[in-house]
Order: sequence, then structure tokens, then C-alpha cells
Amino acid sequence: MSNQLILDSLQRRMKALFSLYDDAIDSMDLEHVNHFEREGVVPIAFCLFHYANVHDASFMLLSGQPPLWNDEWQARVGLTINDHGKHRTVDEMVHQRIGDLDAFAEYMRAVYARTSAWLEQLDPAELERVVIPRPFPPQIATTFSARVAGEQGVTVLDGVECWLYQHGLRHMGEIEMARGLVGLGGMTS
Repeated sequence: MSNQLILDSLQRRMKALFSLYDDAIDSMDLEHVNHFEREGVVPIAFCLFHYANVHDASFMLLSGQPPLWNDEWQARVGLTINDHGKHRTVDEMVHQRIGDLDAFAEYMRAVYARTSAWLEQLDPAELERVVIPRPFPPQIATTFSARVAGEQGVTVLDGVECWLYQHGLRHMGEIEMARGLVGLGGMTS
């Protein structure tokens, strides 16, 4: 399979994934997003911010562009925990809440638009570039992307597929499940 064919597929898949996040945001309000079901169940707010913010940080490894998230975004979005939670416990992250859903949607869409623009101009040969060589540092060695990586390490293709696409689908599944807990339905069949 050619790199151009792979890139075309990635562009389409990411566009579809981002449309699911747009649909989710557009069909929920702050009460849905911040709903606390019970201990051990993170709110939709966690899934939304976690994925967008980890995506934002991962994009830096792929593109060299710094993350968009900063103190100004935090002040506008009003997170109760200014952290994506990757290295925190569920017990901590059940308390994640978003203060301003419109501001969060603006941040999320800026992150996704930047990724889409980057993918549109990406040279297909860049998919083979190694972004994290082996041996992996401890924080990478236990990740899904480390299991996916080839002999040389994590490539741009691995990063886009694992950190951006598959990670986004995982959290969209959680969001769709949680939507049922707040009286909303899923978005795809």
C-alpha cells in the first residue's frame, strides 16, 4: 500500500472522528458533560478534555508545533483540574468538570482544525519518520503505541494512528456510553 493511499485514509478517518466530537458537543449541554454518575465513573468532561488535550500534546511530537493549551485557555474553559489526567487516578479525575462548554468547544475545534490542516499538507514520506526511537523511555514503554511500533520505533504513522485516531475512538466510545447515562443516545450505529 502506498504512503499516499495511507495518508488519504488517515485524513478521511480523522475528519470523520472530529465530526463525531463536533456532534457530541453540539448535542450536549454543561449538565450532560459534567454529570457525576457515581464513584469510579469519570464524567464526559474528563473524556472530552483528556482526548483533546493529549491530542494537542501528542501533535507536538508529530509536527513540532507547541500545544495550544495554556493558562489563557484554562481561564476561559474553567476546568476544575487543569490536567488531562493521563498520570492521575480515576478517583482524582471523577472530579473533572468543564466551566464553559462553548470555550472548551472552541479549544477542541482549534486543536482538531490544526491537525486536519497539517495532515492535508503532509508529505506522504513523512509517515515513515521515526518520532520516538527504541529503546523507549519508561513513559512510552508501557503504552499501546510501543506495542504497535516497529523495530526502529514509533513513526509518524504510528503516532497518528495510536495517539490521535485510536485514542480518539476509545474516548468517543466512552462518551457514547456515558451519553446513555444522561438520557442521550449514541451518535452512530
